[in-house]
Amino acid sequence: MTSLATFCSATRRRIFAFLADERAATAVEYAMIAAGIAAAIAATVFTLGTGVKTQLYQKISDGLP
Repeated sequence: MTSLATFCSATRRRIFAFLADERAATAVEYAMIAAGIAAAIAATVFTLGTGVKTQLYQKISDGLP
């Protein structure tokens, strides 16, 4: 084989190996799960934040001398 044919063959093998690798897909799935959990926490804190402040922390603050 010529050096160009060897290079093309090696490049083709590397591309197919990269496309067959599923480790990156798993990392993307975990990132999407983490983003969903973060969005749920942010929505909960945003929704309950004012109520908790006025009903809990303000009462504690008023009760302190």
